[in-house]
Amino acid sequence: MARYTGAVCRLCRREGVKLYLKGERCYSDKCAIDRRPYAPGQHGQTRKKVSEYGLQLREKQKARRVYGVLESQFRSYYQEAARRKGITGETLLQILESRLDNVVYRLGFAASRPEARQIVRHGHITVNGKRVDIPSYLTRVGDVIGINEKSLESPRIKELLESAETKTTPAWLERDLNAKNARIARVPSREEIDIPVAEQMIVELYSR
Repeated sequence: MARYTGAVCRLCRREGVKLYLKGERCYSDKCAIDRRPYAPGQHGQTRKKVSEYGLQLREKQKARRVYGVLESQFRSYYQEAARRKGITGETLLQILESRLDNVVYRLGFAASRPEARQIVRHGHITVNGKRVDIPSYLTRVGDVIGINEKSLESPRIKELLESAETKTTPAWLERDLNAKNARIARVPSREEIDIPVAEQMIVELYSR
């Protein structure tokens, strides 16, 4: 499957906000957007008038880049959200939050979403006791997300589990570090999804 392989710090600078794509580096003084808070490229520091369409596009790009989703997949998530009952923008974010790689990140089992994607790809994660290596797998309420027993010997997995003890888990996830797993208790509310995106603008963009 295709994916973005360029410098991820450029994505944060392009959007003008931290997307937390580099784990601990994003919290340090090495963060690119702190050092160069302007868009990348030759004309990055020039001010440009942005149209309404441009603002909507930027919000969509931010959401895509936070979750590491390509355009065609993001559009399919939007179409699914539009079919469901409720507020389309909020439902879209809830679908994105239910991705397995995002859940692994939220649980503290990875330092960033890109690392969570890699961990899932390498077969370190189980869902309801069965190994799942598809980062885009959509979890459901009641699913139990765990660490593959064989992966517990991995130095990096051990390090991540130790650091997870100091991280707060969202209220919609019930984590048990002793059992090395967690249960999805409910669907997250919009207030619990802490990404800097105006989802209504995404709805307006796709409604054109």
